Amino acid sequence: MEKGTATPLTKPLRCIVKLGGAAITCKNELEKINEENLRAVSIHLREAMMSGEIVDMDWSKRPEKADVSVDVDGISDQITLESSNFVVVHGAGSFGHFQASKSGAHKGGLDQSLVKAGFVATRISVTSLNLEIVRALAREGIPSVGISPFSGGWTTFQRNVASADVTTVAKTIDSGFIPVLHGDAVLDHSQGCTILSGDVIIRHIAEILKPKYVVFLLLTAVDEEGSWRVVNPAPKSMNEQVEITVAAHDTTGGMVTKISEAAAIAKLGIDVYIVKAATDHSLKALKGEVKGKIPDDWMGTAIRFMRK
Repeated sequence: MEKGTATPLTKPLRCIVKLGGAAITCKNELEKINEENLRAVSIHLREAMMSGEIVDMDWSKRPEKADVSVDVDGISDQITLESSNFVVVHGAGSFGHFQASKSGAHKGGLDQSLVKAGFVATRISVTSLNLEIVRALAREGIPSVGISPFSGGWTTFQRNVASADVTTVAKTIDSGFIPVLHGDAVLDHSQGCTILSGDVIIRHIAEILKPKYVVFLLLTAVDEEGSWRVVNPAPKSMNEQVEITVAAHDTTGGMVTKISEAAAIAKLGIDVYIVKAATDHSLKALKGEVKGKIPDDWMGTAIRFMRK
């Protein structure tokens, strides 16, 4: 089964960003967005990607406004802003998980009415979140375009990526847009359907498009007085050549699954940073300011491939 081939970009991909679902939604409230965090993250992404005057690209009607107001002449007079090549992938948080778990869509079985209904309900939920994230980024002048894995031909076999249309992602980047993907309900060649996580999507895109670095923005509690230390030994599932640096009391250090995915990316020679969203530390990571020597005052997790 075809998993995708190398797709050349006219400009190198600078960064893939994972927006953790718990960081941008209210995890304990069904389908509620954490507006404050999403706005802060959107501002940080804009500061990391581009400079200049903000052009609001969300021309949709908003609840607080009676109509749609667009200053077309003002936008026409502005110089087209160049943005760095980024890819954004977000988790579902309080969207999608309820529908998937209640129906068992992650276990497959499309011949069952409940699973089929849950598959549809899950996709309605996660795509509605994707739209709101695209709108939040667009309001900050980021030329964002939502791309759903299901619609983009992503499929799995025994829950591992079997096929993926990364060409569409590459063409979107080359056209000057920021692709925004998400965890999604997809077809599986062995069990009918499953849930494809954003973390797996990131690893697959990283393997093909080779970003300079990857940043995971999560909802984490970090002790501001913490100091840097090297985890030694690393978890057994990781290669000895992967160095993990974790700030003291940073809860991301205990997230074995997410770090395992990040370690797989690091083995490709791509630096990975796991950091609390909407903080000065996350902004530094997004800007690439923690590449090379890690600043002493930076709080987060850095995962790098160590060449012998």
